[in-house]
Amino acid sequence: MGKTISDIAKIANVSKATVSRVINHKSQGVSRETAERIRRIIEEEGYLPNSLARSMVSSKTGTLGFVVPDIGNPFFSQIVRGIVRCASQRGYTVFLCNSDNNPALEKTYIQSMLEKRVDGLALISSEKDPQPSFAALRSLDIPVVQVDRLINRQDASVVIDNRAGMQQAASYFLKKGCTRLAFLAGTRGVYTTEQRLLGLRDALEEAGLSLQDIWIDYGHYSVASGAQMAERLLDSGASFDAVLAGCDTIGLGVLRTCRSRGIRVPEDFELMGFDGIALTEIVDPVLSTVLQPIDELAEESTNLLIGMVEGTVTSTRHLVIEPQLMLRGTTKSG
Repeated sequence: MGKTISDIAKIANVSKATVSRVINHKSQGVSRETAERIRRIIEEEGYLPNSLARSMVSSKTGTLGFVVPDIGNPFFSQIVRGIVRCASQRGYTVFLCNSDNNPALEKTYIQSMLEKRVDGLALISSEKDPQPSFAALRSLDIPVVQVDRLINRQDASVVIDNRAGMQQAASYFLKKGCTRLAFLAGTRGVYTTEQRLLGLRDALEEAGLSLQDIWIDYGHYSVASGAQMAERLLDSGASFDAVLAGCDTIGLGVLRTCRSRGIRVPEDFELMGFDGIALTEIVDPVLSTVLQPIDELAEESTNLLIGMVEGTVTSTRHLVIEPQLMLRGTTKSG
């Protein structure tokens, strides 16, 4: 472990003030021989800057860790931006890692962040069985906040009500007479996918239907996957009048496929995304979506984690944020 000013002073048999003057290039009054000896000791022994030295005493580093599954997804990028901004305003630095939806890589990054002695960890996990990782974090008494995906109810979380959001979207179509639905979902088994599927089931049951009455396909949370699922749907010959996309990037992929095939949205069928990312506002037609308040999600997650780090908030707090239906160009009025 690196040495502090006090350590260097003891080894050099000089005062801390003398060491400080040499470090800060203000070595007036310090002999050349002494200054060179101090610099040599610093090089040989290592030296921690003041901020890290203070962290050794306070056990706090002023840093937070954040692991995301796919930084290339605009939804996650917007969360990252919000968390970094909020953390900076409160005097914290964020270490960011992208797990690429790889649970093994996620564990490696978490371990690396723990070795860097982060004060707390925000996590959008790609794990489907998170118990081992969370148990290890709990044993180390590291504050953890689950962001967007609730996979362990023993630890704090900030999520969107995905089930209610998808129920609202599906009910909108069903109530206007669109009963031949297609659901192009995200990754199977992921918390958000399963919650949105439950919301869809709720809406169908209210209308006297079931999941067996509609087209369902699974892919990944990406534009490319959305385009591929749209190809499969169109090639299947299935009859449908509305498509529910598991996220906005999937919805953008559907629009790309429709454009290449000369299919008009919403004239030929209506389309609804989920997330409310900024990209949905620059396509033509503008994508209707279930709007998640992404900035609020990021701010609440950051404040909760910092509150846990500073001991002002309980570690078992769970926040659920309500989404909002945003009807735009890919749905018909009425």
